[in-house]
Amino acid sequence: MATSNQISPGMTLSIDGKIYRVEFSVRVTVAKGVPFIKTKLKDLMSDEVIEKNFKVDQPVEEVTLSERRLEYLYLEGKDHLFLDVGELEEVLVPAAVVGDKVNYLKESIQLKAMFYGDTIFSIELPQFLELMVMKLEELKSKVSVSNASKLALLETGARVEVPLFIEVGDIIKVDTHVGEYVQRI
Repeated sequence: MATSNQISPGMTLSIDGKIYRVEFSVRVTVAKGVPFIKTKLKDLMSDEVIEKNFKVDQPVEEVTLSERRLEYLYLEGKDHLFLDVGELEEVLVPAAVVGDKVNYLKESIQLKAMFYGDTIFSIELPQFLELMVMKLEELKSKVSVSNASKLALLETGARVEVPLFIEVGDIIKVDTHVGEYVQRI
């Protein structure tokens, strides 16, 4: 068991049954009072950031998350079914954990997932994916020569702005972290 003096950004703590990642921590010393440790913690399930103060030398429970490779299989009800590549076991990931990353999921995409025990806390897509353009839509805003583009609907359901030369059926590289077109393949 660690103490509050050892809290540093990047640590993962268990507090009241929830798992938090430390985003910020500083020791605060006041002139007429007891020093304390001020932190900002991110709830790994809800992405909510909270502020919490700890007494000096207060025991805290540090936890270790494990990283596993998962391969996307398909949507099952509201949740998503993945295959744990290392264990060859099926893993059901709640839609809340997947969030808006669902726009880039297609069969056989491999990604990283963070677990605490058997509970999954987050998934991380590869930065770049090659996806097929299924439909094109004209943008409603004025088109100028410098920013000529159109909206592409990709095979996964994601919508990305692409240059005018992109056609239906083209395979394009997309940056999943920012949701932007990179290049035509």
